[in-house]
Amino acid sequence: MHSWIIPYMKQYKGRMILSVFFAFIGVLSGAMLLFVSGYLISKSSLRPENIMVVYVPIVSVRAFSIMQAVFPYLEKIVSHDIVLRILSKYRERLYNILEPQAVFLQSRFQTGDILSVLSDDIEKLQDFYIKTLIPSITGVVVYTLFALTLGFFDTVFMLLMLFVLGVIVFLVPILSYYTMKKQHLSIKKTRKNLYQQMTDAAFGQVDWVVSGRVQEVEQAISEENAALMKQEKQVYRWHHMRDAFSRFVVGLVVVLMMYWTNLQVGEDAITATLIAAFVLMMFSITDALLPVSDAVEEVPTYLDSIERMESLSEADDTKKVDNVLIPSFDNHNMTLQLTDVSYQYEQTARHVIDQMSFTVSQSEKIAVLGKSGTGKSTLLKLLAGMIEPITGTITMNGIKMERAYLGSMVSVLNQKAHLFHTTIANNLRMARLDATDEEIEIVLKQAQVLDLVKSLPDGIHTQMDEMGQRFSGGERQRIAFARVLLQETPIILMDEPTTGLDPDTERALLETMLQAAKDKTIIWVTHHLAGAEMMDKVIFLDEGKIALEGSHEDLISSSSYYKALYDMDRYM
Repeated sequence: MHSWIIPYMKQYKGRMILSVFFAFIGVLSGAMLLFVSGYLISKSSLRPENIMVVYVPIVSVRAFSIMQAVFPYLEKIVSHDIVLRILSKYRERLYNILEPQAVFLQSRFQTGDILSVLSDDIEKLQDFYIKTLIPSITGVVVYTLFALTLGFFDTVFMLLMLFVLGVIVFLVPILSYYTMKKQHLSIKKTRKNLYQQMTDAAFGQVDWVVSGRVQEVEQAISEENAALMKQEKQVYRWHHMRDAFSRFVVGLVVVLMMYWTNLQVGEDAITATLIAAFVLMMFSITDALLPVSDAVEEVPTYLDSIERMESLSEADDTKKVDNVLIPSFDNHNMTLQLTDVSYQYEQTARHVIDQMSFTVSQSEKIAVLGKSGTGKSTLLKLLAGMIEPITGTITMNGIKMERAYLGSMVSVLNQKAHLFHTTIANNLRMARLDATDEEIEIVLKQAQVLDLVKSLPDGIHTQMDEMGQRFSGGERQRIAFARVLLQETPIILMDEPTTGLDPDTERALLETMLQAAKDKTIIWVTHHLAGAEMMDKVIFLDEGKIALEGSHEDLISSSSYYKALYDMDRYM
C-alpha cells in the first residue's frame, strides 16, 4: 500500500476530494429529490387552495432531479480521469521494472505469472479507486451526516439508526471480507494457473498436436476453467445471500423511519406531510451505503495484486542506468578482466559461477564451452552487466562493468535474435537510429548478406515479415549480426548464435563473423567444439569453474578429454 497506493492518493488528493464531493452531492440531491417529492405528494393530496404553496417544491423537484443526474456524472468523469492517470503510471512503472530484467526474466518467473500481472493485477488496481475507495468514503460520510441530522430531532432514534445502518456499513462488509477472502484469492490463483496452462499450450502447440495429445491438453484447460467457474458461482451465491440480507435491513430501516415519523407527528414535532418525505429519503440514503460491502470485500485481491507486483520489483537486481556516466574508453585497446567472480541465483543452493578469473585482451576471440547448466549463459549476463556478481569484480580497462555500457561498449548476439515486422533497414537501425543507408549496406556486406538483400524487390527497404520468416535461419542470423556490427562496440558477446543450423551453414556463418569482427573482442558461448580451432582461446566450464583453459592446439595436445570431445563434435 505504501508503494503502489498511498503515493498516488497523495499526488491526486485534490481530484479525489473533488470526486468524493461530487458523489456526496449526488447522493444528497437524490435524497432531497425523494424528500421533496414525498412532501409534494402529501401536500398536494390535501388540495392546497393556492398553487404557490407547492410552487417551490415543484421547482425544487426539477432542480434536484437535474442535480441527481449531473453530479454523479461529474463524479464519474473525475474518478475515471484519476484512474486513467494512475493506471498509465502503473503501466509505465511496471514496464520500467520488467524492461531491465527482460534478458533473464524467464529464469525467475513463469510466463503465466507475467501475463497475470499485466492483464489482471494492473487492471484490478484501477477498481480500488472506483469501486472501493470513493464509494467507501462516500458511504461513511453519508452515514455520519445522516446520523447527525437525525440527532437534531431525536438522540435515541439517532443511536438506533446508527446501530441498524451500521449493520450495512460495518457488519456486512466485515463478514464479506472474511468470508470471501479465501475465495477471491483462490480465484486469482486458479486464474493464474489457467494463464500458465494457456501459455504452455500456445508455446508447445506443435509438440502436443504432433504427439496426438490434443484432447488431453484441451481437457486439462477445460477442467481448470470449470474449477474457476465453480469458484465464481460460489462468490455469486454469497453475493445474492448478502444482498438479500442487506435489502432486508433496508426494509427494516424504512419501517423504523415510518414508525418514528408517525410518533413525531403525534408529538407535533413534524407535520404529517413529512412522513412520506422522510421515508422516501431513506431509499436514496441506503443506496449510498450498500456498495460498501462490495468495496471492502475486494480488498484482499488488491493486496494480493500489490504483493505480486512488489515481487517483480524486489526481484529486480539490475542496475538503474539513468544517472550512470559512460567514461571514455579506448576502443582499440580494451581489456576485459574477471577477478574471483561468483554468482548465485536465489532459488539455487550452489554458485552458478564460482570464483572465476580470466582476462580477455583487445581483439581476442574466446570460446566458452561446457555442458548445460555449467554457467555459460550466466557468465554472458555478468559480462554484459545485466546482473552483478555476488563477489568479485568485472572491469573494462580497470573500470567496473555497468549495465549502462551495454549497447555502447558491449553488444550481444543471441541464439534467436528478434527481427521485427518492419523493413531490413529499420531492423538494423535498432542498433543506431542515425545510421545511413550506406552504413547499413556496409555492415550487410561484412555479414555477407548484402547480395541477397539487393536481390529483393526493395533492397534494404524490403519488409522482413514477422520474425523474419521470409529468410532462412542462417540469413536471419547474418542480418542480426549486421545489426550488432552497426553498434560499433569493441566487445561482442555471442550466445550460441549458430545453434540449429546445419554444419556447413554454421561454419560459414562463424567464419563470416570472425572475419567481419577481426578487430573486436569476441566471447562466443557454444555447446560443442566444432569451430573452436578458429578461436584464440578456449575456456571449458564445469560446475561454474574453469576446468580447461588455453588455445585449441594446446588443449588438443595436453587434454585427452578435450581431444575426444572435439573429435566427437567434428565427425557428428
